[in-house]
Amino acid sequence: MKKAIIDVSGNNCSAPVINTAFSFKPFIDSLRKRANEEKTAKKQFFDIVLQEFAKADLENKELTENNLHAYEHLLELVYACQSPTMSGADEVIWGLCKPMQPLIVYSTDTLHDLMIGLVEKDKQKPVTKSIEDYTNERLRVIYGFILKRLYHFESVLRKELYHIHTDPGTAAERYLEASINTDFIEIIPLRELPVIKFRQLKEYISENMGFEMLQSLLPLDMFRFRGLAMITVTDVTGRQAVENIKKIRLTRTPGNEETTYRTVTRSLKMLLCNDKIEFDFFPFVRVNDKFVFGYEKGGTGVLYNVWGEKTLSPEEFQQRAHSYSIDPQSFYSRDIRQEDLTQYSFLASFITQNVTSLALLPLFRNQTVVGIVAIHTWGEDVFEVGTMAMLEPAIQPIALLMQVYIDEFNLEIEKIVKEKFTSIQPSVQWKFNEAAWHYLRAKKKNLPIMETEPVHFSHMYPLYGAVDIRNSTIERNQAIKHDIDHRLGLLAETLSALRAIHKSSLLEQMNFSCKTWQKVTEQDQLTTTEENNLGVFLNNEAGKYLDHLAGAEPRTEEIIQTYFNTVRDAVSREQALETSMQLLNNAINNYLEAEQQELQLSYPCYFEKFRTDGVEYDIYIGQSIAPDKPFSHFHLRNVRLWQLSSMAAIARLTHSLLPGMPVELRTTQLIFVHNNTIDISFRTDERKFDVEGAYNIRYQMIKKRIDKVRIRNSQERLTQPDMIALVYFNKKDIEDYLPYIQYLQETEILEYEYENLDLEDLQGLTGLKAIRLGVKLLH
Repeated sequence: MKKAIIDVSGNNCSAPVINTAFSFKPFIDSLRKRANEEKTAKKQFFDIVLQEFAKADLENKELTENNLHAYEHLLELVYACQSPTMSGADEVIWGLCKPMQPLIVYSTDTLHDLMIGLVEKDKQKPVTKSIEDYTNERLRVIYGFILKRLYHFESVLRKELYHIHTDPGTAAERYLEASINTDFIEIIPLRELPVIKFRQLKEYISENMGFEMLQSLLPLDMFRFRGLAMITVTDVTGRQAVENIKKIRLTRTPGNEETTYRTVTRSLKMLLCNDKIEFDFFPFVRVNDKFVFGYEKGGTGVLYNVWGEKTLSPEEFQQRAHSYSIDPQSFYSRDIRQEDLTQYSFLASFITQNVTSLALLPLFRNQTVVGIVAIHTWGEDVFEVGTMAMLEPAIQPIALLMQVYIDEFNLEIEKIVKEKFTSIQPSVQWKFNEAAWHYLRAKKKNLPIMETEPVHFSHMYPLYGAVDIRNSTIERNQAIKHDIDHRLGLLAETLSALRAIHKSSLLEQMNFSCKTWQKVTEQDQLTTTEENNLGVFLNNEAGKYLDHLAGAEPRTEEIIQTYFNTVRDAVSREQALETSMQLLNNAINNYLEAEQQELQLSYPCYFEKFRTDGVEYDIYIGQSIAPDKPFSHFHLRNVRLWQLSSMAAIARLTHSLLPGMPVELRTTQLIFVHNNTIDISFRTDERKFDVEGAYNIRYQMIKKRIDKVRIRNSQERLTQPDMIALVYFNKKDIEDYLPYIQYLQETEILEYEYENLDLEDLQGLTGLKAIRLGVKLLH
């Protein structure tokens, strides 16, 4: 124990002047009452302590910090009464203070060393509080005690005292909570206490204005404080670390995942008292109830490196995550480098990342796996299995955080679906809001209501455009055939190599089937049935047989594994084709998305895209879509100019992507010009807008039949790469476009030469005409 006097105020404030002194009387009175009530063996101890105080005859004497230490044996008895029986002095952070003063006069070694360190640290810090702030903090404590003791008023002025301390041994941060026990202080009013209106006082205190009122009603010089105050410091790191994680869930904002995980990691390190242990978090997100990558690295990124998209294909990840969700198991190893990798093959990926100790814990929410947390160390640092038990209080809060991320992921998916894939666009949202309000109003008033109110727009001008990828079907068939030929060739070579070291009837039958399929693929094009059957043969029959053979005959394992590796690593022509098509479609979609936002600024219009092997779109514009905004023919002309110029821009854009395509693909651009208005309405069964009336339906029919139309008396397709085709019926239909064609020619966007063409008759359609324009490409 230490008899040193420590001023923990740091001399940073002018202390309020109060009449205070040490006295053992309140403690002796309390101990005497306790001894009379005690029925256990503690009563003998309390009686002995009371006898020692009686010998000293100090019950009615006042002491100061200067003479208190002369009675150290009594101070030790006070400590013995207040501390846990089996705890040593080095385990308890406890001390005696002067009543209502920040002055420690007697303490355990742990409290003494802690306070000396804090006082020295405070001296080195810049002063951030004013003298008034410090004084008010002291007044808050003093008046809180007065109001509670004399008026039985629980003041909201009292505050918990926390301090963040860095443990020199572990370098981890610790939360320390200091509590002051004022049970052994008596307060003696020197004159009659005034009546206080506590309702008014509460209002003042809530606005931090109560001190002036209190000082006028209850000046400090009317009180005497006598007794002993006791300070106990408790390590509440575990509780505070868990609270920090809970608070993050309530206060975080989407998009700041990195900051969130950093704060969680810091809190967990505090909980474990170890700055060397690292954490990584991997939420399980689903789309259509199937596991998908979440694209968020949580913590160190170890789990993302092992199970992320750079390591696993989406299908492999989905399979592993699904298997784990069925039987989620915890894992712990003090040193994964010492584990049997034949039993725990997944550890190899962690070893390559310099992980040593590793624990994997599944996280649950409503009995569903929502993610995994990895606890690990780098290099030579390790942790023991007991560490996992220390984490128990934080597991559920972390699981809730994973659920928050999953919910945000789902909301983001829902938002994209609403924005990109439904027909309720901002330009028509008002109509749906109106219909919904009519429905709600009728429902609340118990009026007869229809299931849904029709959402209808009349006299709309339609504009249709299509950007198609040239010969996409032919290219896809050729790519599929190329990949099948290549894989059958690899299988034939592998089976031939296996026959040299292994003999079996099943191997001979598999070799015969492979040769038969190679003959089938020599034809120009496979039927859908043949493609399906061939896929079953390669993936199921041959694949499963080779897996079986590798397990049953060790000599074949190397050859078979080489086959599987080659198949896995082979660059699929079909994949290359899909990559090129995706590149084109993404570029076109992004362009149209950006452009249509600008288009809406002139006049609201309904703009809907359709994904085919390219991109098609419908635009509807007219007065009924924006009743409060006058519509004129100039608005329609503006959209038509945009349509023509945007098709030229798309032709240039897609041509510029050729060098970056694994398979070179070109696009054709088509516009159907329709000069009459049509009516459209929302079809609730298909959740999309469609045309109304027989004449309007004819417009839809024409759109679907002109994509592959040929020039009359020719086998030549109208649509050609890097060109724009305008299809129409009457010359009057394209009058608006002719000035725009000339304008774009003079601005070096379109070629000067263009073709006027008659088109072949289609089923139910005759008299179609077209203008075909060349686009000046950028080189």
